[in-house]
Amino acid sequence: MPIPEEVTGFEIDGAVRQELMSLPKTLADDVARNLVMVAQLIDEDPEKAYGYAKVALRLASRVGAVREAAGFASYATQRYDEALKEFRTARRMSGSVELWPVIADCERGLGRPEKALEMAGAPEVQKLDKAGQVEMRLVAAGARRDLGQLDAAIVTLQSPELASNGVHPWTARLRYAYADALLAADRTEEAREWFAKAVESDKDGTTDASDRLAELDGVEFTDAYEDDGEADEESGAAEHVTIEDAEPKDVRSEDALGADDAREARQDD
Repeated sequence: MPIPEEVTGFEIDGAVRQELMSLPKTLADDVARNLVMVAQLIDEDPEKAYGYAKVALRLASRVGAVREAAGFASYATQRYDEALKEFRTARRMSGSVELWPVIADCERGLGRPEKALEMAGAPEVQKLDKAGQVEMRLVAAGARRDLGQLDAAIVTLQSPELASNGVHPWTARLRYAYADALLAADRTEEAREWFAKAVESDKDGTTDASDRLAELDGVEFTDAYEDDGEADEESGAAEHVTIEDAEPKDVRSEDALGADDAREARQDD
């Protein structure tokens, strides 16, 4: 697969680069460049990211970072069986528990929420850092919902991290998941409150909390271009503007996973 010339491979994390030093230099550079492409494309074009991950895997299947990247690319494209295989292999190679939550979420993706809940109660969870423990809580809550245990899902999300006023990388997603569970339980007023809190903490737009909040408030969005077009027709405007001529506004409203309630990335995680 083609790789832009400006991608050198040195953009990857230093720890990953260190792992690649076990390979011949030319091979290490090729693998690194493919891993950079995976990182750059996994959110906007996961299928392409998956393709680059498969190339890297063919070149260096004995490198743990490559197996992990292949796992995340498979996960992003909902190939949960492949993702599970790669994550388990990467975990064996590294000896780390860091991938425990995403492995559990793959079990959910494969229709085995009971297995995910079993993993949520395993000793490995206590070895996770705070971000990993929050991620595991999100996965467990999702598994409860998969089983139709909505009240249990709500209780699972209730935690010191949810109650905290501090904003951390996981805060928006945790508040969003809680709001979504409350709404599913017809606790609309509480859900609105937590969607609002999710909006406050979601500075990067990782969730669509603002849209969900607007929906609850009965706010409807209209397409400005469509309205302009209708106005031109009504006034008999003669000017014809092509797509190429139009300069789009940066109007943003918000993954996956996730995504797919919590199956979405999780790499901070």
